[in-house]
Amino acid sequence: MGCESNNATPPGPAIAPGAESLDAMRVAEDLASGRHRGWSGCIDPRIPAAVPGFDAPFFQAGLAGYSDAAMRIVARRHGCPYCVTEALLDRTLLAGGRGFTKADLGELHDNVPGGIEDHPLAVQIMGSDPREMAASALKAIEQGKRTDKAYRALAYGHLTHDPSGALVKHRPEDFEPAPEYEYEEVSCGDEEEEATESGSHEVAESQGRSVAASLSFSTVDVNLACPVKKIKAKARGGHWLAEPDGAIAILEAVRNDVPAHIPCTVKLRRSYDDTPEMVANFYRIYDAAYAMGYAWATVHARTVEQKYVGPSRWDLLREIVRRTPERVVFGSGDIWNVHDLFRMIAYTGVNAVAVARGCIGNPWIFRQARMMLAGNEPARPTIAEQRDVLEQHYRLALAANRRMRYPDDFTSKNMRKFGIRFAEHHPRSEEVRLRFIAVKGIEDWRAVLDEMYVEA
Repeated sequence: MGCESNNATPPGPAIAPGAESLDAMRVAEDLASGRHRGWSGCIDPRIPAAVPGFDAPFFQAGLAGYSDAAMRIVARRHGCPYCVTEALLDRTLLAGGRGFTKADLGELHDNVPGGIEDHPLAVQIMGSDPREMAASALKAIEQGKRTDKAYRALAYGHLTHDPSGALVKHRPEDFEPAPEYEYEEVSCGDEEEEATESGSHEVAESQGRSVAASLSFSTVDVNLACPVKKIKAKARGGHWLAEPDGAIAILEAVRNDVPAHIPCTVKLRRSYDDTPEMVANFYRIYDAAYAMGYAWATVHARTVEQKYVGPSRWDLLREIVRRTPERVVFGSGDIWNVHDLFRMIAYTGVNAVAVARGCIGNPWIFRQARMMLAGNEPARPTIAEQRDVLEQHYRLALAANRRMRYPDDFTSKNMRKFGIRFAEHHPRSEEVRLRFIAVKGIEDWRAVLDEMYVEA
């Protein structure tokens, strides 16, 4: 099951009266100088204090079918300070590690997720049951510390915590058996376009690190935003915005079970719909998260009911931020270029910006943002730089797919979805896009690079 985005709105501006007049370069200069909100640098100091390495006010959102280790590493090499996995279903995480494969974290015993470059990384989880959400979050953070059975037992009743926080084992016969589920793959991202089953594993270079360390996450992000369908009338993702009691129970369970030193965050949409009742529900959940100690909320400026259709509402996102200026709030929605990124910060007052569809095939958005913070005009990628990044991305993806029967051909076909977005930067973009669409194997892929990505 997945987020329905076949009718996603093409790139266009958000509803933000007056934002078009903002000088993005001036905003970047103010951030870099510390004039923005009196910060000592370009970012609210509470953010890197919570997640070391998160040193700039932007990051790559989770994108279903896209944001695997290869895409994340390419983004990081261009200045992205922080990434989020696509949304993982809690029950899949508890089903013996399949959820980690879906997140491109590879096999638990012999693969390092993305290597040392792929940090800091947030794991985003989504589900319907507070116990399952809490256990899956704990498993993601502790991966390798306990057995899969122990995490399932924690979710379904065989283990509990005593008052000191230690786990207490009970006799299985004291409890009903854990329910049998058909584990489903969930495709859900911040601004998902088309979800593809990559079947890939992440790039692995052990760097001498232990399995537990290599599978660590810096943050747990609870997804209460994705407009997935309900399953057997059970809410997931954004549907929880219409059921605040359930949303708050999930947030509480996750925060209670995840170790206190690991930041928990939440992804929300600005409301389920625009009715006063649903807006009130949003604020109830939003306020509860901060009261529990959640480090920040990322608020997507569309409603759940909108899915991916129509413009986002930066004006309403600004109201949310102004209501509680003391909170760390991130923004999301209609970030298509580096100027949008800085305009959202200035217009809405968010502390950082999630870049979603706008960074597919465009890792340069992060480099351009760093350039602007340094006082330089953002430079477009040259043909040589475009080819270099396409080759880097391909090599990383190929390493992840090395166990496939024909890894080169599989990787070439799977890279088409990236190639058609990279083509937007090429002077002959439509011709290049059509060439990438026609790729059926490694020879086709090489031909596109050799014929189209050569400096005149």
